[in-house]
Amino acid sequence: MKKVFTSLALLLVCFSSLYAQEGTKKDKKWQARFRWVTVVPNESATIGTIGGDVAISNNVIPELDFSYFFTENIAVELILGTSKHQVQAVNTALGNVDLGHVWLLPPTLLAQYHFNFNSFRPYVGAGGNYTLFYNSNPGAVVDVSYKNSFGYAFQVGFDYDLDDTWFLNVDAKYVNLETDVTVNAGVATVPAAVKINPLLIGFGVGIKF
Repeated sequence: MKKVFTSLALLLVCFSSLYAQEGTKKDKKWQARFRWVTVVPNESATIGTIGGDVAISNNVIPELDFSYFFTENIAVELILGTSKHQVQAVNTALGNVDLGHVWLLPPTLLAQYHFNFNSFRPYVGAGGNYTLFYNSNPGAVVDVSYKNSFGYAFQVGFDYDLDDTWFLNVDAKYVNLETDVTVNAGVATVPAAVKINPLLIGFGVGIKF
């Protein structure tokens, strides 16, 4: 986590240096933001054979995004971040079953509309994501496999300008995220359809260039 934080911070410093070298620009098409984001799954599951539900842990992660402005109001944003979550099957016929942890990498592309009220710049966005599941640990079972999946995302937030270059950011996103899961318990294989549907709430700093 420290290496991720250091790398993202260095990227923002590089953008700042590039801007200083180029001088003041009236027409800045790009923005980059670094946020700390709380990931809160709104999970549910349909589990075959043993029934029950799923419990997925919250997490706090660093996130980096890049925005390109086609006009003063219309932009696209690419969001990059990865998150680790503990997973448990709960209230099953076998009781609660530890399914270890899994990492999620959900690059998300959003189309945005920005409003401008001097330094206060709220926005809304909508788009899609493709989530990759990796580095899973099966916990108390033999193996757990997750199917990568497409989903959609909605966003609302605002930027608050500190000066012509730097600004603060508050952001909230809802991501529709579902996956098919196969649990190998050794004596049997259990299928499950899992909805993760996380809410992501972030606060950070950004730079225009």
